[in-house]
Amino acid sequence: MTWTGKKVLIVGLGKSGKAAAVELARLGAEVIACDKKSINMAELKDLSEAGIELVLGRYPDLESIKPDLVITSPGVPSDESPLAIAKKMGIPVWSELEMAFRFLERQTKVAAITGTNGKTTTTSLCGYILQRANLPVVVGGNIGTPLVKAVKDIQPNSYVVTEVSSFMLENIASFHPRVSVILNITPDHLDRHGNMDNYVKAKENIMAFQDPQDFVVLNYDDPLTRNLAKRAKPQVLFFSLNEKLDKGAYLKEGVVCCNLGNGEIKLCHYEELSLKGSHNVQNVMAASLVALALGVNPSDLIEALKTFPGVSHRLELVEDINGVIYINDSKGTNPEATIKALEAYDNPIILIAGGRNKGSDFTKLAQKMVGRVKYLILIGEATGDLELAAKSVGIKDIYRAPDFNSTVLKAAKVAEPGDVVMLSPACASWDMFKSYEERGDLFKKLVAQLPKD
Repeated sequence: MTWTGKKVLIVGLGKSGKAAAVELARLGAEVIACDKKSINMAELKDLSEAGIELVLGRYPDLESIKPDLVITSPGVPSDESPLAIAKKMGIPVWSELEMAFRFLERQTKVAAITGTNGKTTTTSLCGYILQRANLPVVVGGNIGTPLVKAVKDIQPNSYVVTEVSSFMLENIASFHPRVSVILNITPDHLDRHGNMDNYVKAKENIMAFQDPQDFVVLNYDDPLTRNLAKRAKPQVLFFSLNEKLDKGAYLKEGVVCCNLGNGEIKLCHYEELSLKGSHNVQNVMAASLVALALGVNPSDLIEALKTFPGVSHRLELVEDINGVIYINDSKGTNPEATIKALEAYDNPIILIAGGRNKGSDFTKLAQKMVGRVKYLILIGEATGDLELAAKSVGIKDIYRAPDFNSTVLKAAKVAEPGDVVMLSPACASWDMFKSYEERGDLFKKLVAQLPKD
């Protein structure tokens, strides 16, 4: 596509919106970038220096500007007025993901990972495996770096591993990964999608433009995800902790095995994996299927599975202070993620939870706390809902923290040697922080300031 002279409207100036605006301006497009929030101009210096017209605190009149294309940031709901109006006017509306894909060379092999939980770990692991195999790879997307920002540096015959969210998949028109992955689907972002059907449809979009030469990796143990195989055009590769599969990834006498249809490949015993917890065995299975589908040598794959260092903010060991282990799981932004974090430890847990509820029900999480959580520390908008759920299952040791600093101080006060202090909020961070990363970084900073004997 030739961009010179094209008029493009960018809606939403988060990280991906900014990156898309700057890249399009570089390619010669006439770019108008807007956000209904008033943003400090100092944060938009790169855009103004690139000659991009900025509309802040409101949306522009599409009838007046008549853009050729609208690019939307993931944080902008699909029914937001400029997107809805553009669609009525017959103007294409793309996500930044779709735009980035259009820039890729045809020879580029793309692996795209989505799911309610485990996306970041699996994406990072896939990238690590390809790097260890000495293959040219770029990792981006929802994991932190907008894909469009990295595209200009991607060489032909390279590999791209991208984490994609349900928001990013709402507005694609041709996005076509060589391998797609849907790790699991549990209730999340229902405040945005409205209901589970819409959420499932958004996730399913990841394989909408794949063909029979491609692969989709699906979780056999998750009924919602398993059922998507009925409508899949690409070849289906399942993974399962519980079933021996004819094709896919599975456990056999504790060994992670894969079979893409041409014979069983034994990788390593689950106890040899650098990642711990049953949920991470699933992530390993998914990443292994991606790697093998992309042609990675099994010996390179095995070495990577044993040495992968993990990701920040996901069951991240912060410190061991006087026999108390502090774990940063700030990326646990829904109840299911926090349940998996609790299951990863046998130690008594002091849980720090709370933030902004994304439409979740905390009943199952509260039930999982019984016998595991010895003390519950709550913070943020969802404090009341979490406390109600916890009390309904008999949990009594609950503390409502007045501010985030108090959560760590209280945890340190009640913790005893052998305990785990875990930040796993089960909620979004947006009531108090810009991101889960900012929340996790503050947790680590506060832990580092605790006295040590």
